[in-house]
Amino acid sequence: MQITRQADYALRAILYLARLEGNQKASTSQIAAFQEIPPSFLAKIISQLSIAGIIHTSRGARGGVSLARKPEEISLLDVVEAIDGPITLNECTKDSSVCSFGETCPIHDVWCETQADLVKRLSQSTFDKLLERELAKAS
Repeated sequence: MQITRQADYALRAILYLARLEGNQKASTSQIAAFQEIPPSFLAKIISQLSIAGIIHTSRGARGGVSLARKPEEISLLDVVEAIDGPITLNECTKDSSVCSFGETCPIHDVWCETQADLVKRLSQSTFDKLLERELAKAS
């Protein structure tokens, strides 16, 4: 399994917004430039994140993009699943009947446990914690 480039860009865009103070907004061009995201690609990402309720967007002279929730309320899992859909390591983790070995497959349990561990880790990794890590690394 590999996180898509689109999900990686979405994570970086949310991290940028999490750094903003209070009700500050950023333009998509600012986000794209600072995070090195192609602007046309970012537009699609912003739309998906807005639909998922992770960000707010507004147009006009005072428009821009801001987080819809506090950084501590947004997990990496929220963002990845908003872009890529549910995390699935193997198709059998969703439906064991697709495997010709079915319930007797010894690998199935490993895939399911690994997927559960990954989902748990991503759900516990919130953007406030990422900002703390960033500050610790800068010190």
